[in-house]
Amino acid sequence: MRLQRVALMGPLLVIASVAVAEKPSAQDAKDIGSRRELFVDRQLVDSLDGVRLEVQQPEPQQVVLVTGEPWEGNTSAYYTIFQDGDRYRMYYRGSHWDTDQKKAAHREVTCYAESKDGVHWIKPQLGLFEFNGSKANNIVWDGAGTHNFTPFKDTHPDCPPDARYKALGRGRALGGGDRSSPHGLLAFQSADGIHWKLMREEPVITKGAFDSQNLAFYDPVDGVYREYHRWFNNGVRDIMVCTSEDFLNWTEPVGLRYTDDRQEHLYTNAIQRYFRAPHLLIGFPTRFLPRQGARVEPVLMSSRDGRHFYRWSQPVIPEDAPKDRRGNRSNYMTWGMVQLPDQKDELSVYATEAYYTGADSRVRRFTFRVDGFVAATADADNGRLVTRPLTFDGSQLEVNYQTREGGRVRVAIQDAGGQPIPGFTLQDCQPLEGDSIGRRIEWHKGKNVENLAGRPVRIVFELTDAKIYSFQFQ
Repeated sequence: MRLQRVALMGPLLVIASVAVAEKPSAQDAKDIGSRRELFVDRQLVDSLDGVRLEVQQPEPQQVVLVTGEPWEGNTSAYYTIFQDGDRYRMYYRGSHWDTDQKKAAHREVTCYAESKDGVHWIKPQLGLFEFNGSKANNIVWDGAGTHNFTPFKDTHPDCPPDARYKALGRGRALGGGDRSSPHGLLAFQSADGIHWKLMREEPVITKGAFDSQNLAFYDPVDGVYREYHRWFNNGVRDIMVCTSEDFLNWTEPVGLRYTDDRQEHLYTNAIQRYFRAPHLLIGFPTRFLPRQGARVEPVLMSSRDGRHFYRWSQPVIPEDAPKDRRGNRSNYMTWGMVQLPDQKDELSVYATEAYYTGADSRVRRFTFRVDGFVAATADADNGRLVTRPLTFDGSQLEVNYQTREGGRVRVAIQDAGGQPIPGFTLQDCQPLEGDSIGRRIEWHKGKNVENLAGRPVRIVFELTDAKIYSFQFQ
């Protein structure tokens, strides 16, 4: 059994392994093929000596959207952002809370914005739905489902053109109905992402609680539609998952399972496949803290099977990043992670600020380093991270790393029992310095790892004033 200590160091969650009682054997070797592997869970980590696993917080950038239109307002929420060809699409709820009257100022509508660069967004006048006597607005849907209308572009290879875009939204049968009609998630379709219609008059998912951003997408890894929505697990806000072959008939929803036993309210989930490592699902669920003035803060979790998630406890975007996040529900991550033109070394994510008070709310862009969700980090003393036994395909090893001045990274390959392999020791490795999202490891005498492919081995990362974010055999 592995012993482990957990410590909080500033804003970062730190996990450090201090002892290993039993070593995994060659028979336990995990085949990673040529996949890129991140440190967003501990499935490949066997031991840490002087190395910390630290959650990284993205850098705040500019405000990209202000919800100041009469049909929007200070409770605009549940943003969805994705790239679609040469443009980026954004969908969100337009709503406003009258703080004097203590009630909604107008009905909820679904709004639309688009951008060529992910930074400058326009709200096109779509002319589809009337608001206060005018259709000069960016309302893309009005009616059942507008509370949390959440679209995506369907990448299923057999998707018909008239359903290339799909969405889920909370509602009742027949687009409303009386309160005795089924309540759940309605399914929508669109040919262009602008003109929408119901796929079925009855909700397609009815087990759960749906007052959150409930999302679905086509999962090319498993070849199914995958859906995540809110439910109450013994009084705690939590997340359910189900799958479908056709987006209309879904499996029985089941609750997510976690590698920890924390009882936390999770409001939204923002789960998606990570495009640089598609075997990993990355989520930014919003932790809801009702006893602290209904504060919310996004956290990080990851999964390899879609149901079992590794959760990190520290906020990804803290309340002071940079302002107006301390209020009631004022710090949500949007659903969406994109790369902007000519910025291939970073990922853009978005989060809300200012809610319930004032005339409007805002969306701000943040940037991660690619793969930069969790870093294996060491200070000046040489630290080592040793993987569990694994097998791989490829002839070279590449790492995403960063060193401080005077720092370095060295890599060794051992057999499954932890014994050095001649030519692949730390002393044979040419040290890496500087900063690269993809640098090849080189050993003296031109050694490459091709002859080790398919053989159970361990990877040893030696870090001095350095961070490693990911590695990949190619």
